[in-house]
Amino acid sequence: MNAPFNKHANNAATHPAFLSVWEIEAYYGESYIVQNVSFNIHEGEILALLGRNGAGKTSTLRTIARMGDPQLKHGEIWLDHKPLHNMKSFQAAQAGIALVPEDRSIIAGLTVEENIKLAQIAPPIGWSLERIYDLFPRLGERRTQEGVTLSGGEQQMLAIARALARDIKVLLLDEPYEGLAPVIVQEIAKTLGLIRDQGITTVIVEQNAVAALKLADRAVILDTGTVVYDGSAQEVLEDEQLRAQYLAI
Repeated sequence: MNAPFNKHANNAATHPAFLSVWEIEAYYGESYIVQNVSFNIHEGEILALLGRNGAGKTSTLRTIARMGDPQLKHGEIWLDHKPLHNMKSFQAAQAGIALVPEDRSIIAGLTVEENIKLAQIAPPIGWSLERIYDLFPRLGERRTQEGVTLSGGEQQMLAIARALARDIKVLLLDEPYEGLAPVIVQEIAKTLGLIRDQGITTVIVEQNAVAALKLADRAVILDTGTVVYDGSAQEVLEDEQLRAQYLAI
């Protein structure tokens, strides 16, 4: 496993990566779910955060986004030389972190456009509606349709679009391919590639490990809350033994 960075570095000046996660430990109640997890992500990179069910992937995303549950017991999280670990979720969002949860959290009773505009009520405002509809033409066609009536793939597009409506630096995606047909997975993956081209850093948690690895630059694999691999996504694709041991594929 590649060393994520100097573990004695504990201030912004000595954290070289764009997003640095350093020896975080997080828990629900008395159960530690994330145990001594460290990794770095460089700006504009896509990282696949992988592992079996219960490995701590979603908990790691929620800890980075400072959701408050799980609780961060130890460790540091730095974004662009700013400490996230002492922030609340709304402060992390203002700093540029956007979490798209597995359930997508589309707001019932609001149209597609209203869901997007709601994200722009308070600064910092990100992409304009025109720019969002250029990336997601289907959402533009359905702008007056209630968001929860969209197909699964369209709802995922809307959830990502709503994140982009904020001025974000890091996009955290939890199971974006869940329940989607292969052709829609390919469409979402293509869109995420275009988002990367805009310089947005992305972390993707996904049970469809092969699809995530084909998109990602790097991969981190968790097993029972600890990092067991940190390296090239292509290497994981080519290492059948590694995939069988930790991803069951």
